[in-house]
Amino acid sequence: MHVAKANLAYAPRWLLINSGNANAGTGEQGMKDALTSCAELTTLTGDTPNQVLPFSTGVIGQRLPIAKLTAALPTAIAQLDSDNWDKAAKAIMTTDTFPKGVTKVIHIAGEAITFNGISKGAGMIQPNMATMLGFIATDAKIQQPLLQQCLALAVEQSFNRITVDGDTSTNDACVIMASGRSHAPEITADSEYYPVFADALMSVCKQLAELIIRDGEGATKLMRIVVSEAVNDEEAVRVAKTIAHSPLVKTAFFASDPNWGRILAAVGRAGVENMVLEDVQLYLNDVCIVRNGGCADDYTESAGQSVMNQQEITVTVKLGRGVATQEVLTCDFSYDYVKINAEYRT
Repeated sequence: MHVAKANLAYAPRWLLINSGNANAGTGEQGMKDALTSCAELTTLTGDTPNQVLPFSTGVIGQRLPIAKLTAALPTAIAQLDSDNWDKAAKAIMTTDTFPKGVTKVIHIAGEAITFNGISKGAGMIQPNMATMLGFIATDAKIQQPLLQQCLALAVEQSFNRITVDGDTSTNDACVIMASGRSHAPEITADSEYYPVFADALMSVCKQLAELIIRDGEGATKLMRIVVSEAVNDEEAVRVAKTIAHSPLVKTAFFASDPNWGRILAAVGRAGVENMVLEDVQLYLNDVCIVRNGGCADDYTESAGQSVMNQQEITVTVKLGRGVATQEVLTCDFSYDYVKINAEYRT
């Protein structure tokens, strides 16, 4: 990703993406291969190599098969088409089981603005963004600094709020490009249309992020960890991630076991200073499990079991300390997660 970051300063026109090989941990030769791929692309397009942003995802520590990659470039360019988003989404998959794409259209001053986005990722997912790639295009008129501001806000509440397994990889990226071809008015920071544009981009990013969790390696359940009544957002996220990263919590959810002590233990070790246990409430969907420092008086194992049998579950933790609320998406750990990663290179 070093080359991509450096080339951001040169009005990029091309995204060059390969899957199956991360081109990470490959030393000086890996950098040369990335630069070669950019140069080879622009011999076909007439642009300059620094107008290409290269992205790689896959196995770490193996050299990029540069001859194979460059040989495929003429075909890739010949197949460029506005209807090929789905093909692009499939091409960047690694352990993903389905392509991930989102389209959203908003209207400003009677004119349409379109967003198309694709992402990949199923494992080694944990903010800061980890082994995921996200690519979004819009036809809005908007200056780059403001567009970057919108994307940063959206990523923080979407791709940086998901985790499959707590592992952070060497390769991640989220890019948005704006063509300016829409007939809608330009989006500016003081424009009445800015909140509408920003909300739309946030929605696209959140949908793409959720698709990654739904496709988590071996996942059978989607879990929304909502922490409310925290002192601040940082505290809420820290508690949510501690729950989401717990192998004991994740395996209990796979087994549909309402072993709520594992969730409470994760809250307790999340580093919340001066936490008062009696103020904490814990819910599975709308079933209160913990209240007043222990198991809720009206909780029954059968009520907890009925929630755990579902494929989408919301865990809500009310800390009773403030007004901040944050949500983290995660999934369970199944036998297949171990199998997929044990056999990753075979």
